Parts: sequence; C-alpha cells; structure tokens
Amino acid sequence: MTTTLPERVSQSAFDGSRLRVVMLVDLHDGAQHRFLEAYERIRHHVAATPGHLSDQLCQSFENPSQWLITSEWESAPQFLDWVNSEQHIEQIRPLSACIRTTSSMRFNVLRETGEKVTGGAVQQAPRLGDDLVRHALTFTVRPGSEEAVAKLLADYDPPSAKVDDTTRLCRTTLFMHGNRVVRTVEVKGDLTKALRYVARQPEVRAVEEAINPYLEVDRDLDDPESARVFFTRAALPAVHVMATDPAAAHDPGGTGRHAVHYRAKPGMGTALARYLARQDEATAAMGGSPVVRSTIFQRDDLVVRLVDVHGPPDAAPGPVLGLHGPHEAAVLDRLLDPDARDARDGSAAPAHPGPERPADLLARSLMRLVTDRHAQDS
Repeated sequence: MTTTLPERVSQSAFDGSRLRVVMLVDLHDGAQHRFLEAYERIRHHVAATPGHLSDQLCQSFENPSQWLITSEWESAPQFLDWVNSEQHIEQIRPLSACIRTTSSMRFNVLRETGEKVTGGAVQQAPRLGDDLVRHALTFTVRPGSEEAVAKLLADYDPPSAKVDDTTRLCRTTLFMHGNRVVRTVEVKGDLTKALRYVARQPEVRAVEEAINPYLEVDRDLDDPESARVFFTRAALPAVHVMATDPAAAHDPGGTGRHAVHYRAKPGMGTALARYLARQDEATAAMGGSPVVRSTIFQRDDLVVRLVDVHGPPDAAPGPVLGLHGPHEAAVLDRLLDPDARDARDGSAAPAHPGPERPADLLARSLMRLVTDRHAQDS
C-alpha cells in the first residue's frame, strides 16, 4: 500500500540561486545630492564584498525624492552575511541620514532573458509557500535580569492583528535561552509594513521602554539612527522553512511550538544552518516525523530552529534537534562551539567532550517559551 504524503512547503536560502535585492527609498527634502555623494563613496567598497555581482542606482523621473537601488548576489547566504555585518551598518550610515522611508525586497532569479550574468545559478523551480513571511529578532539582557524581562515580555497586551487590508499579524512567539531573547513573528502580507506597525503601537512601545534598562547594549528607539542600528543588529532572518503537513502546522491545538538554540563554532554558522536544512529535507522525504514544521533562523554563528511538534519534544529528541538519523549527532557536534557546552548549573564542560546524546543536547538547547500569541488572541 502506497502512502501519499501531503504536499510540503519548502523555502530555502541554500539552493545556490542568485539573489536580486530591490530597495525603494524616499529621501528627505533637498537630500538628493548628499545621497548620491554618499552612494558614490561606498559603492566600490560594497562591490568588493564576496558574492556581490552588480548594482544599479535609479532615480524616479516622476518624483525626484524616490530612488531605487537594485543589487544582484551570487547567493542569498552571501548577501545575508554582508547585510547582517557591522561593516554594512557603518557603510550605509551616510545613506541612512538622507532617507525618510525605505522598503526592501529580496528575490531569487527564476527565469532570465538576454545576456547571462556571470556567477550564481538560476532557481530551478518555484518554491511552494504557505502565504506567511517569517522573521525573528534577537538581543541579550544583563545577566540576572532574565526573570524581570520574561515577566515584562509575557504580560503585555498585544496590538490588533490587522495592519491594513493586505497585511496581518498571524503569530508572535517569544523565547529565552539564558540571557538571550528571541522573538519570532509570522506575517501575512508585507513584513516591513507589519514590523513598523508593531513598533508604533503604544502597548508595544511601553514594553520596549520597560526592558531598556535591562539590555546589554543601549538603544534609543526615539532616535531613528539608534533604532536602525538596533534592528539591523537584532535581525535574525529565516533561511529555511520546511512543513511536511502545512494544515497541521496551522493548527495550534494539535502541535506544540518550541525553539532550539545552537551556537556554531566561529565562522561556521552558515554551514550549521545549511546542515540542519539538509537534515530537515531528508526527514521530510521519509515521512513519519512528529515535527510538522521547521523554520531555521541564522545570523553569524547563532542558529535558532523553530519547530511545531506533535507530542512532547523530549519524546523525539533527534527530529526536534533536526537530526535525520542516529549518526548525524556526531556531525552536528563538530559544527557546534564546544565553549557553549557548559551545563545548565554553570559547571564547566569536560576538557575533551565527546558527542552528546541527542536527549542531553536537546535538554540544554531547548529555549524557554515566554509567550505565544496567535492572531485570534488579539
């Protein structure tokens, strides 16, 4: 008897296809010359970034304050490495001072006509999605303040789910691991519009102001430059989404939502995220896993895996960790930072630890759920 698996969602930054980034900006009055001068000063530095293929700067002939920057990259991970870097923050600082509003979109190249660009590949087939955009933010708080921060983040009143006629907040989930906070969001429609909407809501601003004294890195959300730098550094983009049963993943009553925290060896964050993505694909192809959805977020050497699971996570530590089989734990261990393997009670890890059992690794990597808000809750 042949079992028919549900059509699965698969979205990944690791398919090797070229990426086109489109950024529409609206400038402050009279800032056109300053903006062009700033662009001229940095464009050759950006062009030397690994993975960068080309870029164009365009000005609207209908509205001189509207400008369009497009760039092409060999692959999404190379672009994400740059856009999430301190180098990027400093490079675009002169441009940001000229900008009133901005909107950025990212697309993989699926078809092209005309002269082929050298570098990267064309995406072979359209991805299957579920009409949701996923993103995460992460930051750290001062050690010792975790309980106070968790209470503030759990007790706030969520804003209305409706952003406008085309954009809606679907789900916001907050986790903590030690002094690190991770906030994941699911949006139907325009992610940038939704994030701006949330940031303007008084109930959200009140919570953000309340946790400011506990942050390890100071911020001032009333100062546009400080807010831009904070959200750039806090961005934790989704690099892989796999859903073996999309209907089940949308049913919060049938699954539990959990997050797993991984710290990669220095410089190995992308390799770790790519490895977990391959494991998810292999598990989904086999079927039978209690994990019905996995979303991998990655920034530098931090990887967070958000999973929707049938049953308790410790009943299936391998699949929840993203391991396709029993031997993959040793490969995962080689990608993880051994300095992050301290026990929860604060005692030091063994000098030469061997690969951890999946159950032990999950026990110390599973993040604490602070709050999980669905659209119908608001």
